[in-house]
Amino acid sequence: MSITRRSFAGMLAATALPSSLLAQQDPVLEAVRTTLYGSNSEFEQGMEFLVQRGNPDVVPALLTAMRYGRRRTDEIAEVMRSLTGESIGTDWFDWMLWQEKNPQLVPHPSLIPFKREVLLGIDSNFDDFLRPKYIQRDKMKIRLEEITWGGVYKDGIPSLDDPDLISAAQADYLKDDDLVFGVSINGDDRAYPLRIMGWHEMFNDVIGGVPVALAYCTLCGSGILFETQVEGRRKKLVFGSSGFLYRSNKLMFDRETHSLWNQYTGKPVVGPLVDSGIELKQRPVVITTWESWKTSHPGTQVLSLNTGHRRNYGSGVVYRDYFASSELMFPALVDQSEHRQKDYVFAIRQFGAARAWPLKAFARTRVINDAIAGRSLVLIGNPDKRAVRAYERGSHRFKASGGGLVDQAGNTWTLTEEALVGPDGSQLPRVAGHISYWFAWDNYLGDTATVYRG
Repeated sequence: MSITRRSFAGMLAATALPSSLLAQQDPVLEAVRTTLYGSNSEFEQGMEFLVQRGNPDVVPALLTAMRYGRRRTDEIAEVMRSLTGESIGTDWFDWMLWQEKNPQLVPHPSLIPFKREVLLGIDSNFDDFLRPKYIQRDKMKIRLEEITWGGVYKDGIPSLDDPDLISAAQADYLKDDDLVFGVSINGDDRAYPLRIMGWHEMFNDVIGGVPVALAYCTLCGSGILFETQVEGRRKKLVFGSSGFLYRSNKLMFDRETHSLWNQYTGKPVVGPLVDSGIELKQRPVVITTWESWKTSHPGTQVLSLNTGHRRNYGSGVVYRDYFASSELMFPALVDQSEHRQKDYVFAIRQFGAARAWPLKAFARTRVINDAIAGRSLVLIGNPDKRAVRAYERGSHRFKASGGGLVDQAGNTWTLTEEALVGPDGSQLPRVAGHISYWFAWDNYLGDTATVYRG
């Protein structure tokens, strides 16, 4: 559902404010608007005004204009270079990285009406998320200037709500090496193939009696399972995809309040719930092959191809080029001194701390004994299947033995989706975590998290 440049230009023209209103507006806003709506002479006068004014606070608005006003990119970039003293070229991506590096730059107030005008020109339903009273700088948990359009309308990537499920025997459309999100809650085993979820990026379901949503950000390689029944709220939350991104990470929204949520942290960042204190509880989920999941969970249910939507659900179809590339589709700063931006890590944010384990570490050893925030953990991983599970280990120390898991006394433990079970029936609980690209982990938690170095 991406929009062509030609059709987008038409929408901009259709939503331009009448010239009679311009005289009543802030002269900075009027100058910024000439980038998309003005004649050549109006544009030249507007840019001359901004250069003479000499304040870089208009750069965030000019960046919005640069993305959509393609025919004036060179001139807009020249104005931004004059205002900032930077020698950056004409690439929107590079300027967005510069903006992220400079959080001290406070945008001119004209950014709010200008960005609203542009984005509502794409989809008027974006007004659900961009109400002026919620996008003031002191009301948001993220920066308005870094919210970017992902190329689709609101719900242009449709969520799967209470989707149809079939038995493993009926799922003849799946190949053994297809990857699935495996979930087991209270004995209810489910498989959600990535080749389907890549087209929908969200499901809302009830598994084992627990309302949950899986938020799959294809751009940052993470699928995170959240509980959606929040204490103190009568109704469970139901989520969808807003069409917006923040640092190449999807912003989901709840359908009750239309607050925007950070998919990566499970916290509301724009809208009525910003100060609610809500942080969605994570549930364990594993990525693994269909062959592995159905073998260990023969009674599993799996998504049906009958989703109610027409998509090419073939193996390796959705986001094929992006997954094969080492590059990002949207700008996000990342420290690549030790890990490449699209290296996979297994991420845990629990017990008041955050820690990541590079997936490649499990190529050296299938079992890693480690800790987070004073809690001893054991992680069992298989990089070929992109599968990692984490458990508390108490005073035990584990190692792999003959395809199984043994402790320091030589006792064999059984691995289940909810716990490690000892020979005496004792249990060590599973710890929720998820796979992610390195860039997303580093960008959101790099300053506060730790990384396993083996």
